[in-house]
Amino acid sequence: MVSQNAVDYTLGWCPDGKTELLTLADGGPQVRYLRVGHGPALVLLHSIRTQLDLFQRIIPKLVDHFTVYAFDFPGFGWSDIEPGADYREPAMREHVVNFIKKLDLRNVTLAGESMGATLALTTAAVLGDRVKQVVAFNAYDYLPGVERSSLLASVIIKHVRAPVIGPIFAAMESRPTLAGILKGGLHDPRNLPSDFVDELVKGGKRPGYSKVARAMYRGLPSYVAARSLYAQIEAPVTLVYADHDWSRPAEREANRDRIKRAKMITLRNASHISSLEQPEEIARILIETQLKASSAA
Repeated sequence: MVSQNAVDYTLGWCPDGKTELLTLADGGPQVRYLRVGHGPALVLLHSIRTQLDLFQRIIPKLVDHFTVYAFDFPGFGWSDIEPGADYREPAMREHVVNFIKKLDLRNVTLAGESMGATLALTTAAVLGDRVKQVVAFNAYDYLPGVERSSLLASVIIKHVRAPVIGPIFAAMESRPTLAGILKGGLHDPRNLPSDFVDELVKGGKRPGYSKVARAMYRGLPSYVAARSLYAQIEAPVTLVYADHDWSRPAEREANRDRIKRAKMITLRNASHISSLEQPEEIARILIETQLKASSAA
């Protein structure tokens, strides 16, 4: 059950929004999602170790242009944690597909950051004409992933992934270590909202979350393998990379080459968590690509 504090936090930055629970499939997990705005459907997919509130600086800028949907992936934020659940890319992609189909969304703009960007791309590959366009911010599809962000992240994530000692380290997450890892994804660490970290800590204290975190970090190879689906995307794709993203230029170019007619944009003065650093630019890109996609239809 979603706590009232979680609802209050989200509605604190999005007072016109509505948060609900949705069961993704028969016998499947319930997810918390936010709906707000009016216009064509935009589905926002969050990054690893965050939740829909990652987009708190972007969504208010989009409500006059889109009906925005953002949800906590199963196991994340305030969505259900299911014992033994699979957190590799194919299973997470299926959750996104089920979310869109359950709400019967069509002509969707799929956008995501980090892990969410990779899932936006792979979901578009399998959903076909339900997807109008994809905008992928800092796709998370290379090894060793978050370990590139900082020495602190490298040490902690290596231990979390490790056999035997991994569960112990995953259960030891604290506010300082989480804040330190997140700051490694920012060009300017001052862009990390303190209250957002507090909210993430609350979700991370839920029973079973440490197993979710470990499964996600250990599942990175499946996101790398998922690049094979990029060639199947028929919808227009805009790849957006921050100039200080963890990905390397050759990896970005390789993704552009994999995707038919993909366009690529570079965000200045930002790193992997661009939604907290360049919200105005991200909103502008989403609005402008939507207008271009509509005029080309």
